[in-house]
Amino acid sequence: MKTDIRNRKDIEKLVNAFYDCVKKDVVIGYLFTDVAKVNWELHLPKMYDFWENILFLTANYEGNPMARHKELHQKSTMTKVHFQQWNDLFIQTVDKLFEGKKAEEIKNRALNISDMMMYKTLSQ
Repeated sequence: MKTDIRNRKDIEKLVNAFYDCVKKDVVIGYLFTDVAKVNWELHLPKMYDFWENILFLTANYEGNPMARHKELHQKSTMTKVHFQQWNDLFIQTVDKLFEGKKAEEIKNRALNISDMMMYKTLSQ
């Protein structure tokens, strides 16, 4: 039986599983591996902090994800398809691992953040 997202350990499980899917994905994987050339040892802990702050209001995230997305868009044009694929993978990963109030909240928050990122990134 699946549980709800309860703590940082669950956030880490979600983030790790999600980015395992992203790295292999034919639609968006190249943005992370070839264009951004993500250093996963640095990126994953930032994402743990980001999502933990989003879900549990820990105030432990520092960064400017909007600037990073704009920089990436300048290197390799992103489209609505890229954002939709990110959304689909994120939702699928949450649904595969968790269920409950926090699981629903993180999916809703992710979609809202993605919509804002897409709007601000693609309208530039």
